[in-house]
Amino acid sequence: MARVCQVCGKRSQVGNKIETRGKAKYLGGVGTKITGKTKRNFRPNLRSVKITNAGGGNEYAKVCTRCLRGGAVRKAVKQKPFRLPTTV
Repeated sequence: MARVCQVCGKRSQVGNKIETRGKAKYLGGVGTKITGKTKRNFRPNLRSVKITNAGGGNEYAKVCTRCLRGGAVRKAVKQKPFRLPTTV
């Protein structure tokens, strides 16, 4: 399963997990040393949400939280807003 945001295309990135030992100099030690490096994945924070697409229909999409908070997508309305009946 691909972990990709369907709006901005954000995907997993590879980096290192660094393990250290020792006491920091500003705390009175001689400094920290790196004792190990291992590969790890940084995965995007994806959510499956129901959004309104450009055609006006609704669909489910995997969207990162940055796009949700930034307003890049519009979440689907769960029900129609209440309207008073109009009598002419």
